[in-house]
Amino acid sequence: MDKLNAISTLFFVMADVFALVSLILPDWIVSDIGGGRTRIGLLETCFIIYGRDPTCEASVLPTEWTFSLILLVLGILTSTITSVLFVISQWRSSVTNAARWIGFVGMIFFCLVAVTFPLGFSMDAIGGDPFQLPNSFQVGISYILFVLALWITVVSELIAGKVCLPHIR
Repeated sequence: MDKLNAISTLFFVMADVFALVSLILPDWIVSDIGGGRTRIGLLETCFIIYGRDPTCEASVLPTEWTFSLILLVLGILTSTITSVLFVISQWRSSVTNAARWIGFVGMIFFCLVAVTFPLGFSMDAIGGDPFQLPNSFQVGISYILFVLALWITVVSELIAGKVCLPHIR
């Protein structure tokens, strides 16, 4: 495996981990209003009311967030497959091109999540408009980790495709 493929593989694995953590944590949208805390995630929503123990339940997702969840899972799967293919490319260089294309598809999935997720801000629990959170809500650490995974995937794809390298003859 050449050095650039090794770096790209490491970045794809890092992006995979960040995306998985963002999926698991219920901190995509958070609010600290009125003595309580609301944490909304793609898989569950948690409430802490006046210092009591947290109460968590499965999230009731708007259509936009259901689509985002599906795209995020597909992005995680393609990122995992890309990492595995880059490792296999150490012994079979013929799979390198397939790894690059699958990584590109994963990057597209993550980009689509970044566009579709804010459309769901109009859900009843939040009360905002598409792409506009009300002042009482803000994005949480899960969303920040997801954006980090997206950027790492973009950089990894650029390295894998050797796009940003000078062409020396």
